[in-house]
Amino acid sequence: MTGRVDWAHFGSLVTLPSAVTALLLSLRTAAASTVLCLVLGVPMALVLARSRFPGQRLVRAAVLLPLVLPPVVGGIALLSTFGRRGLLGQSFEVLGLQIAFSTTAVVLAQTFVALPFLVLSVESTLRASGARYEAVAATLGATPSVVFWRVTLPLVLPGLVSGAVLAFARALGEFGATLTFAGSLEGVTRTLPLEIYLQRETDPDAAVALALVLVAVAVVVMVATHRPRVLS
Repeated sequence: MTGRVDWAHFGSLVTLPSAVTALLLSLRTAAASTVLCLVLGVPMALVLARSRFPGQRLVRAAVLLPLVLPPVVGGIALLSTFGRRGLLGQSFEVLGLQIAFSTTAVVLAQTFVALPFLVLSVESTLRASGARYEAVAATLGATPSVVFWRVTLPLVLPGLVSGAVLAFARALGEFGATLTFAGSLEGVTRTLPLEIYLQRETDPDAAVALALVLVAVAVVVMVATHRPRVLS
């Protein structure tokens, strides 16, 4: 990729108003979707790792389905649910809320594809750590909330951070579900991957330069949050 970059005009290509707007929108929506993944994903991971109930395998498969589902299909599913004529979209329309083809739709699309990464990371960390420390804390009289904040959360923190980073990186690069569910409105739903796709048709040099920026941002996020393990 670096061999195809027009380095002489790189600065002007990546600072086009539409490119800057798309990058800032991508960072904002990816951050919002990561927070939403944390809010939804941590309870899901706790239930899957610590509970046993009928149909658990089906629930786990449903949570992880976006990992193997084509993003466009996910976008159609979201549109069928939250669109103006969708299952829930009509109710939101009555309240004066339009979700499809809005910035909220971008966040939901990114959350849909990124959530499994966080759930998998936290769930695997919970299973690896076991429940013995939580059981000991409970026998000593700690309430469930105290056990969660003082025992469970510190135990799963490495997996939580890793999962959040993976979710952010996945959300940052989301394309198919976003295009299908949110469209491509500049400043509203046109994230950087969509901007790259559009520039590919009109200005290939700009598309390559912006693609390099997206790769660089993802690498920086991954490296900045990586902490090497200390061997004891």
